[in-house]
Amino acid sequence: MNNQLSPELYRVIDANLNRLKEGIRVVEDIVRYKNNNKELSYRLKQLRHKARIKEILELLKERDSINDVLRTSIKSELNRNDISAIILANFKRAQESARVLEELYKLHNIDYSENFKYIRYELYALEKEVLL
Repeated sequence: MNNQLSPELYRVIDANLNRLKEGIRVVEDIVRYKNNNKELSYRLKQLRHKARIKEILELLKERDSINDVLRTSIKSELNRNDISAIILANFKRAQESARVLEELYKLHNIDYSENFKYIRYELYALEKEVLL
């Protein structure tokens, strides 16, 4: 199970861990400051803090955001009609990233994989609560 991850996979993990936490943070701040919802913002904060791994220095060594081949935004990423669209886009971003992390860690660390699976399912539930 404890296969060593390649430098390229650390780069994938780094990007997705950042994307996961950033997506949660956008929703968390909207729910906290715009909606003044203490309970939901606290749950989002707790979830964001669960999105951690110990090997952060390994990730940083492989980070190459300057040379990311898809660094430029596409049109659909620039289009948001309202605050709900921003919330929805960021929930989806976080859910997708949690899934990538869950899958990759099946090769390396099943505890991490299960943690990201838990986060993903919590995000599904929170998405429904926040948007409905």
